Amino acid sequence: MMKTWHHWVVRGTALVAGCLGLWLGTTTVASANTINDYIANQNYGTPTITSNIWSGFPKLKYRNNHPEGVVVHETANPNSTIYNEITYMKNNYQNAFVHSFVDASHIINIANTNYLSWGSGPMGNARYVQFEQVEVHSKGAFASELNNAAYYTAYILKQYGLTPKYQSTVLSHHDVSTLLGGTNHTDPDGYWSTNARSYFGTTYTMRDFMTLVNAQYAKLSGTTTTTPNADSSSTTSTTDSSAVTTTPSTPHVTATAKTVTYNHGGNNETATLANNYTNWTVYNHVKGTKGAYKIGWGRLSGDHRGAKVYVDSRGVKRGGWSGTWYRIRFAKNSGYKYWVYSKTLNFPKVTYSDASGSATLKTTTRLPLYNHVLNSNYLSKTTAYTTDFGAGTTAKVNKKGYKATDGSTWYRLTLNGKTYWANENSLNF
Repeated sequence: MMKTWHHWVVRGTALVAGCLGLWLGTTTVASANTINDYIANQNYGTPTITSNIWSGFPKLKYRNNHPEGVVVHETANPNSTIYNEITYMKNNYQNAFVHSFVDASHIINIANTNYLSWGSGPMGNARYVQFEQVEVHSKGAFASELNNAAYYTAYILKQYGLTPKYQSTVLSHHDVSTLLGGTNHTDPDGYWSTNARSYFGTTYTMRDFMTLVNAQYAKLSGTTTTTPNADSSSTTSTTDSSAVTTTPSTPHVTATAKTVTYNHGGNNETATLANNYTNWTVYNHVKGTKGAYKIGWGRLSGDHRGAKVYVDSRGVKRGGWSGTWYRIRFAKNSGYKYWVYSKTLNFPKVTYSDASGSATLKTTTRLPLYNHVLNSNYLSKTTAYTTDFGAGTTAKVNKKGYKATDGSTWYRLTLNGKTYWANENSLNF
């Protein structure tokens, strides 16, 4: 699960091969900013930080009694999940542990950031909050993970009254090895280099990452009035707003009027355009938000009544305005995306009812669990798999959803304090 020397031999070989390609090849490599541009164009919402502090970690003070910045790691394990990494770390914390883990869909804090962790040698441990990136294996997942990592970095800096400064308050594990010593690891250089070249045909460095951190930091306004990381299990959720900036780390601050809360699906869900879809025009972003402008259906030639569209994001207006908007594409892999009002679309109808009892997960097959019913107007993300849990795992059932379009039945489960939606074929009753 954790880094081992042979992972770094592989990474080093890949990095050298990449460098030789730069020296000997004739193809011009695109700017690394293409990755940051791609992330910006996805309009990712502000990630949720899940706090699941384990009391078994030691509580040792930093050298100055508070963290001085953040160290970025990656696990060097291409065959693991965020939950497997967390389990492994708890079982082997005497050797090493970090404060948090990040992947494309999660930011999970497992160790109290008010106390040091053991992840980057004695010099780094005494100074910095540390998190691991779990290796992901697609273009979209890599971009989303970088976005989540940058947000978490900015969030920690803001929590402790620090500002982003490369190699001072924000360092990679490699930076710690070079500048402070006491360790010889070079992550996340190899992982970033490999994925950047594989998925974007470019490079990615800590300086590129700092651009993301600075952007996320700028979105965080105000100061926190609470102590970070109390020893309890809780979830901190924040609102991403194109209209205003709110204070995600401060529960006592009331958000300014006219916010938009975004939810991004991850399963290429579909809807059809209503017969009267032209009653509401089409925009480049949610109507009324900064930079939004009217495109108009006239510029999208053709009659689109009943046309299938792919939906990947949902924006809900709150505060001084209301309404729900969706981001659509006319082809699954199209780069052209448009925002439309909810009444423009017809989603498969889901009929919900109360339910009770227990169900057992089918853990012999890797079956997805979601945060909402798949292909509903809420939009869903895969948040776990049945194989993440042990054989015989049972969960409480508290809601049922029936989707007439495909005859599928869905159940809302409560498991280890978290909520999931599962297709009936993933469960035994």
